[in-house]
Amino acid sequence: MTSSLPSWRDTSTRTRIIEFVDAVSGDGPEAVPVSERIAVFDNDGTLWTEKPMPTQLAYIVEQWAAAAKADPALAEQQPYRGVVDGDLSWLGGAIEKHYAGDDADLKVMIGAMLGLTVDVPVDEYATAVADFYREALHPTLRRPYAEAVYQPMLELLRHLEQHGFTCYIVSGGDRDFMRPMTEDYYGIPPERVIGSALGLTYDGAANAVKYGASFSFMDDGPEKPVRIWSRIGRRPLLAVGNSNGDLPMLRFAHADGREGLSLLIHHDDDTGRGDSPYDKGAEEALAAAQDGSIVRVSVKDDWSTVFPDPRPATDGDAA
Repeated sequence: MTSSLPSWRDTSTRTRIIEFVDAVSGDGPEAVPVSERIAVFDNDGTLWTEKPMPTQLAYIVEQWAAAAKADPALAEQQPYRGVVDGDLSWLGGAIEKHYAGDDADLKVMIGAMLGLTVDVPVDEYATAVADFYREALHPTLRRPYAEAVYQPMLELLRHLEQHGFTCYIVSGGDRDFMRPMTEDYYGIPPERVIGSALGLTYDGAANAVKYGASFSFMDDGPEKPVRIWSRIGRRPLLAVGNSNGDLPMLRFAHADGREGLSLLIHHDDDTGRGDSPYDKGAEEALAAAQDGSIVRVSVKDDWSTVFPDPRPATDGDAA
């Protein structure tokens, strides 16, 4: 057990992270001002588990099931058909096609998502999502989503903060689906969450911001550096991701005259610790990491622990 990053094994990966952070936060020639110590993290598959499906999709499946029950005609079309039949392979295939550059099915999914939120006030949606996080269990781990986060990544967040870094989430997931939980789960406030977004409108009569009938943008691939710049106004010094869609963000952390650090979480764990191995959707990123410009973090070899210990029960929990 080591004082810094205790859930990381004593490997060259851990050494490189600690040496980099020490160098940029010290007073030597590689020192970087505190204001420029920006770290960006993908969410699904980087800060918490994304298998067997991203958490937001688990929430949406519940909403689609309720919609199909209210209107049985919906069950004749995807994505409702798969939800009603209990066959979610179409949904998984749509996400895999997206990683491969084919967004045809993803657009169908987005259309169905818009149908769930149009004209819904943003604070009402935030309350519904917070209720989901409070009550739902991860479908395979059978633990609350707060305990499906990666313990080594929580330690990395705290280590960076202790060395003057400001950490942001930059995810392809829905920004407003993440905001209700990021402060509690990761210690990252909602104003530092960058993600995909539905269109918004202001209803003056109700004095409320509501979701519109359009999708604003998907924060993935080349859109990630754009959103980082538009929201933060600085190039990150450190970037962490796990998929092909994170590759532009990982590259964006490197600039002429300043050495950045990019980490790629590789889900190669086959030790039965709850994080099943998979490479699909990360092939390009893994290939790009072969020259050493991106540090491959092996879940199997670099992490001694994957998930945190269960949170202690509170008075509000059922006996």
